[in-house]
Parts: sequence; C-alpha cells; structure tokens
Amino acid sequence: MGKYDLSERLLNFAVDVIYYSRTLENSIENRIIKHQLIKASTSAGANYEESQGAASNADFINKVKISLKEMREANYWLKVIKKTNISGNKNEELERLTDESDQLRKILGAIIQKKSAKIQ
Repeated sequence: MGKYDLSERLLNFAVDVIYYSRTLENSIENRIIKHQLIKASTSAGANYEESQGAASNADFINKVKISLKEMREANYWLKVIKKTNISGNKNEELERLTDESDQLRKILGAIIQKKSAKIQ
C-alpha cells in the first residue's frame, strides 16, 4: 500500500485521532468533544470503505458524500479543541491532524466532483 492510498489514510487518521484524544484531559466538556471527534473520524473511513462496495454510481457518490460530511465534522471538532486550548502543549499533533483532515476533505470532495461529472 502506497502513501497515498485513501483507505489507509482514512484509517490512520481515525487511529491517530483516537490516540490523540487519549492525551486530552477527561473533563466533562472534553469527553463530549472527544466522543464527537472520534465518532466523526471513524465514520469518515467506514463510509468510504462502504463506498468501495457500492451497488451503483449513485450509491458510491452518496457514501463518499457521507464520508466528506463526517470529515468536515472531525475538522470542526479539531478546531474547537484548538480554539478552547484544551490540548495544552499538544498543539503540534493537533496541527498535523487538522492539516490531514483538510487534505482528506479536499480529496473526498474531488472524488465526488469527478464521479458526479462522469454520470451527468
């Protein structure tokens, strides 16, 4: 598997988010944020995996759109962490995860655009 394999990148992103969330304090609000972030991050990859077995082009596009929606949500929660400074001194990893979620959003969006243009 190459560095640019999207399934692998989405899986690695989800795992990295899980590990990162373990480093954050377990306050009431942090638990909510971490829960939402982990749900969105893992769902992005899971929906992309589902798209790989899609029954039709429309089904494929729909699954990738859900994956994009979830990645946008993960990106949002990472920004909440940054703005509230709950990451403490773990900002380097937060920046890396935010950058990766931005890149993954762009890739998923490009897939949707390309595939949608082919069926119209």
